[in-house]
Amino acid sequence: MNLRECEILIKSLEAEKAKIEDVNTTYYDELDAQIKRIQRETYNNLSAWDRVYLARHADRPKAQDYIELLFDNFYELHGDRGVRDDKALIGGIAYFDGIPVTVLAQAKGKTTQDNIERNFGMMNPEGYRKALRLAKQAEKFNRPIINIVDTSGAFPGKEAEERGQAQAIADCLYTFSNLEVPIISIVIGEGGSGGALALSVADRLAMLENAIYSILSPEGFASILWKDEGRAQEAAEVMKLTSYDLLSKKVIDAIIKEPLGGAQECIEYVVENMKTYIAQELKDLRKMKTKDLVDKRYTKFRKIGTL
Repeated sequence: MNLRECEILIKSLEAEKAKIEDVNTTYYDELDAQIKRIQRETYNNLSAWDRVYLARHADRPKAQDYIELLFDNFYELHGDRGVRDDKALIGGIAYFDGIPVTVLAQAKGKTTQDNIERNFGMMNPEGYRKALRLAKQAEKFNRPIINIVDTSGAFPGKEAEERGQAQAIADCLYTFSNLEVPIISIVIGEGGSGGALALSVADRLAMLENAIYSILSPEGFASILWKDEGRAQEAAEVMKLTSYDLLSKKVIDAIIKEPLGGAQECIEYVVENMKTYIAQELKDLRKMKTKDLVDKRYTKFRKIGTL
């Protein structure tokens, strides 16, 4: 039973429970125990495709939710000073445990209209150039950078290519490689293609437990490799895109735990784990000399490139 089928079954069992007027009956307890057993067995044996499903879940917390709970006095900054403001990227300054930081967050919408305004989290060139502008500002004022990654990929439209999409992403890769401030990136949902990689060149790269991080979507992978998008589930297993796969390959540095059922079940639990991780890593990174910080970042990604 995959996760989607599990959710359908649990909903039917919960609907059956709701019909029972007396909650003290044996039947009610049996249904409750059955639901918990199914949840436990399913979530303790998640496949890669199940984690893809969770990473894309409509109720999964978005970047906006984490910004609100992780940071104090967040002040959003807009525009790339060239074309326009890309709402697929939320960027600004804030405090984290009293430390001034720059926050760069890829943002999907919570509603259909919001998703349209934010282009479903797919950034245009001006979004990456906004990220570059704010990253250089962070370096100027010696502020650590916290990146929140959640995108299926950069926007693939013709107009984006005309405005230099590839160059904008390349500039991000180059610039973040050499920034003289600590950088921490966390993948909270989808981390797809160069669109995600542009904000993933960091001293520490972590993933939420049920996030995914890959060169492209499983559907795209299946279409290219097998000419059959319907084999996406098989592709997800082959791609090794889960947090556990990538930690074992040392592509990422840490997994941030989620509650049973995913981050949407208790965002406070996830935020506490994120706070603990960021606080410890910032403490260590801020102690490092600038040259050592940049050199270790370079070495880190050179090693990944040889995997």
